[in-house]
Amino acid sequence: MPDEGLASAFSVTEEARAKINLALHVTGQRPDGYHLLDMLVTFACYGDRLGFTPSQADAFTLSGRFGGRLADDGGTNLVLKARDLLREQSGSLAFPVHIHLEKNLPIASGIGGGSADAAATLRGLMRLWGTTPPEGMLAALALKLGADVPMCLESRPLIARGIGEKIQPVSDLPAFAMVLANPLKGVSTPDVFRRLATKNNPALELSQSAGWLTAIAAARNDLEPPARELVPEIATISAMLQGRGAVMTRMSGSGATCFGIFKTMTEAKDVAAALHGERPDWYFQATETIPGGR
Repeated sequence: MPDEGLASAFSVTEEARAKINLALHVTGQRPDGYHLLDMLVTFACYGDRLGFTPSQADAFTLSGRFGGRLADDGGTNLVLKARDLLREQSGSLAFPVHIHLEKNLPIASGIGGGSADAAATLRGLMRLWGTTPPEGMLAALALKLGADVPMCLESRPLIARGIGEKIQPVSDLPAFAMVLANPLKGVSTPDVFRRLATKNNPALELSQSAGWLTAIAAARNDLEPPARELVPEIATISAMLQGRGAVMTRMSGSGATCFGIFKTMTEAKDVAAALHGERPDWYFQATETIPGGR
């Protein structure tokens, strides 16, 4: 995780791990417009950090490399929405709270930053307020905040289907050393889906007979081609990772973050440092994903 910062001084802290879509297949679309997806998801050891402490009145503060970009967010921030939804369910237990967010992940980058922050808010406030909604109610709260929030509430390797609410843990997925790379250009998820040529693609099928890396490489991210049309830098950054020896590269979510998997964390750190030297205006972060079974 990032170096200890302001959030670590609070009564309760929670990590909001980056969500990595190792595979994302678009398999259909519901009548209400939501797309049906099959996803293999894992989570990085790197992400945002949140701190929570009792306060005389509700407060929300920001720090971190990307904190300034959320400063004018107001009531649209998912952290505040998560606080308010959980408060409605918690009644008198939900005293005023100061929430601090260290925003270390790029905004609108395809690695679930906002959803991970919302999920971490639910976990942190349940601890601070001493409240535990029934499991079904908590799942409903998470889904109300966004399709990715139930996955981020789990924050462990999983397969998600439907709109993201049908979750199956993957206990044997190994940890991967990787570099996250983003040209710091936001991608509109609705625009990506609108450019998707086919919305009824083959479902995710993972054959592990040749190992996890081979199985993941045989899968796809159906959103990558249309995202590359919108942000050509995605192709550039993927090629940069491949040129540095990545075992495989792929875009995560609707972009623009790409990941490159490397053989060791030492190699990943060296590559991230080298690429940062080439493009200091872009985002490169070496990390390791958490293994299944944790």
